[in-house]
Amino acid sequence: MLIQEVILENFMSYEYARVPFKHGVNVVCGPNGSGKSSLLLAISVALGQSYTERSKKLSDLIRWGKDRARVTLILDNIKRGGKRPVPKFNKDQIFLTRALRRDGQYWFELQNRAVTKQDVKRFLARLGVDPDNMLIIMHQNMVEQFTVLSRQEKLHMVEAAVGLEPYRENVLQAQKKLTRILSQEESVGKLLESAEQTLNYWREQYDRYQEKKQLLTKRRFLERELVWAEVARREEIVKGLEAERKKEQDVLNKIEDENGTAKEKLQTQQNELEKLKNNLKTFFDERLKLEGEKARSETTISLCEQLLKETTKLENPHLQLSQLLKEPSPIEFRLLKSDNLKDLIQSSNQHLSTLNIEVDENQVKTQVLEKEAEKAIDQILETRIKLALLQYRRENVMSNLKTLENELKNARAHLNEATVNAEQTGSRIAVIKSAGEILDEIRVTDGHLAALADVSEDIERMYESYSKLYLELKEKAQLVAENREKTLEEVKTRMQAWRTVIQSLLDRANLEYQKTLAQAQAVGGVRLVNEHDMEAAGLEIIVGFKGGKPVPLDAYTQSGGERTTATMSFLLALQQHVRSPFRAVDEYDIHMDPINREVIARMIISSVKNASAQYIVITPSQITFAREEANIITVQNIEGKSIIREVA
Repeated sequence: MLIQEVILENFMSYEYARVPFKHGVNVVCGPNGSGKSSLLLAISVALGQSYTERSKKLSDLIRWGKDRARVTLILDNIKRGGKRPVPKFNKDQIFLTRALRRDGQYWFELQNRAVTKQDVKRFLARLGVDPDNMLIIMHQNMVEQFTVLSRQEKLHMVEAAVGLEPYRENVLQAQKKLTRILSQEESVGKLLESAEQTLNYWREQYDRYQEKKQLLTKRRFLERELVWAEVARREEIVKGLEAERKKEQDVLNKIEDENGTAKEKLQTQQNELEKLKNNLKTFFDERLKLEGEKARSETTISLCEQLLKETTKLENPHLQLSQLLKEPSPIEFRLLKSDNLKDLIQSSNQHLSTLNIEVDENQVKTQVLEKEAEKAIDQILETRIKLALLQYRRENVMSNLKTLENELKNARAHLNEATVNAEQTGSRIAVIKSAGEILDEIRVTDGHLAALADVSEDIERMYESYSKLYLELKEKAQLVAENREKTLEEVKTRMQAWRTVIQSLLDRANLEYQKTLAQAQAVGGVRLVNEHDMEAAGLEIIVGFKGGKPVPLDAYTQSGGERTTATMSFLLALQQHVRSPFRAVDEYDIHMDPINREVIARMIISSVKNASAQYIVITPSQITFAREEANIITVQNIEGKSIIREVA
């Protein structure tokens, strides 16, 4: 940005003035109080600089007795190399105006259109102009102020002037990012720690919940096992009843077999007894016959003997024995002969003997048969008793079988019912424990479940939620840690880039600074201090005059002339690096001796000569500048009004 002309209206001591400027060095000179510094102040106010040397309020800059003031800068926007400095405006001149009012109101105008101060700052920033940087616009006494700045402030000012602020900004952004990441890492770390503690709590509760789920599963299995154990028990009951029924049926079958055998045996025994009875009857009839014959024989013998006696007495032998035997009578027997009787007696005795033998034989046989009959009767009785016992046993077994059938029917019904209930719990499982053992285990499980009664299903959702949150925070913490490492590397890289460009700048400025000091018969240098800590890093300027050892430039060690000489030497050393095409300095030479004033003047001319820059120098006298080397502007104050007397 180059200022072609400054138009002042009611600004401080100026009522109205138009001040033209050219490329290169513009020297504004005139006696003290003529309005030289007011001209630079007007340019600064128009550029939006907040610095005011002579008043605390902008309204105080309005000429006495006036309500408004205006400062207009006519900026050069002529094409260079086919391109305008500000392509947005397709005109050779750009008008930048600042208007001030007595009531404290002010505004900016750009090309006669109202704009904000921020718009002006952005506009100037694109041109590389920072009106608040004293290395670009140095008002009265700012040379002294520069010496009292801290090393850090000097470095910041240099960076802003030469356009290296982006490097610092990059580092600061990276550091700010790092700080934010560290804060985020700390925050995430705290959140992660808190989440971990919370997750540990919910993990314990989740473990309890899992334990409860396992216990509930176990209990359901035990209930299932119990009902199937009941089925197994019922099956055992059915099997036992079936086995008992089979056993009773086998007993009944055996009884039936024994009963049939006994009946057959009884029938055989009865048949045998009947046969024996028939034989006894035969023998009895035979004995009756034998006894009859025996009785008859005995009677015959007895009669014959009696007849024989009577015959003897009667001696009637003519009685036939056969007749006696047919129808014996005493008279007939008397007619028998005694011989015949004797024969008859003898034969009867023989026959009787035979009969006795037969009777005896019959008796023996009868006794044998009677014994056999008694034995047969005993056997029949025994068989009948056995049959009675078998019948009793059969009835008992039949009764038992009936009872067993009822019990088996009920057991099967209970088994079916138990099976239906068990099937509702799931497929059948092998049961190796008794129902009592299962019930004991269920009671123990219920005891454990009672201890976990406060555990709800929400715990699983809470645990999953916090687990997910913890994993997310852990991933975020890992990501933040990775970002921290990347940002640390980024800070390191940007710091290195910043150190490199700053050190390169200061190395070149140091050479120029030493050259300028050499012409003023002084030595010194420019160096970067605390380069590894950007916050503490600073610019240190050292200088030594008249053979003295170089020491840091400050407000106490050097004289006023030495301070201004050293400061201007440093400013001139930076000139080729400063971005702004416009620079100004006010009364830099007030404390200089003629030699140093001459040296600095020549350095100003030489530094600006080959640069596309505009330098405004305000000095009480132009004697150190030749008219052919600079645009000389003379200012005078006549009756309280500053006027431009001469422009050469």
